[in-house]
Amino acid sequence: MRDVAARAGVSAKTVSRVFNDDPHVLPHTRERVQRVMRELNYVPNVLATTFRAGRSSVIGVAVPDIVDPFFAAIARAVDDVARHAGMSTLVTSLGDDPADERATIESLLGRKLSGLIVAPVGDDQAYLERWQESTPIVCVDRAPTGIRADTFTADDEAGAYAATTHMLGHGHRRIAYLGDVLGRSTERARLEGWRRALIDAGSPVDDALISADVADPAAAQREVARVLGLDDPATAIFSSNARTTMALVRGMRDDHVPLVGFGDFPLADLLRPAITVIDQSPDRLGRLAAERVLSRLSAPAGDPERAVVDVTLVERDSCR
Repeated sequence: MRDVAARAGVSAKTVSRVFNDDPHVLPHTRERVQRVMRELNYVPNVLATTFRAGRSSVIGVAVPDIVDPFFAAIARAVDDVARHAGMSTLVTSLGDDPADERATIESLLGRKLSGLIVAPVGDDQAYLERWQESTPIVCVDRAPTGIRADTFTADDEAGAYAATTHMLGHGHRRIAYLGDVLGRSTERARLEGWRRALIDAGSPVDDALISADVADPAAAQREVARVLGLDDPATAIFSSNARTTMALVRGMRDDHVPLVGFGDFPLADLLRPAITVIDQSPDRLGRLAAERVLSRLSAPAGDPERAVVDVTLVERDSCR
């Protein structure tokens, strides 16, 4: 920066103002400085900026799986908000093993982030307490345990209730619940919504219709065969997450069973039949989380808040 300033005949502060597009720089000065920047191939030293400011202008995003359409949409929305604020994002996958969460997240926090957005996979996030004083931490999709933090989640129970009620409205009374990790808070809430809808409709709740760990086509094919092979078989399926729904689509290519999935995913509307889904609005969750990080940077004080975002039934053809 000093080299650019010396050649352009301005101060280092003026170079910084030009680089940050300060509108108060005179046009002829801006043009001269930009020309010198090009000649010297000047880029800012991010590491030096981090040392000076005490933190990098980066928002960390830690989600279970960045390939999952739901979490990918959250990360994309965070990145969009961050870019408009002149910041960047650093995204990592936590995986499915709760034991890996702490090491992965603390490695991310060790980079002096401006803030962290995390979808927890573990059962206890108390280890994050020591980081909260210096770094805004916001949770999405799942509420943390062991700490109080700003949290944005979808209305999981209401979404599962709406999906099950939709199938009940099509005349189904034996509706299977196919999910992934049933111990997670999101799955527990969705399972409760499924149960409550059946009870309200006067339909029996049969635990034989519940399947866990349906995360790949082989498991999907096996569990569909099981619930359809019961003495009193299922006539429709509620899939509790997009990953399970995509596994079901692949596992049931030769058979059509009425289906509603929790969570939209790419091409769900182009399949035959198109899949009816509960839309969780991951874009909105990501935007809200990123905006909260930015607001905490400017005003750190205030009690953490929990917001539950409404979900929407998107009716297509898979129940008709």
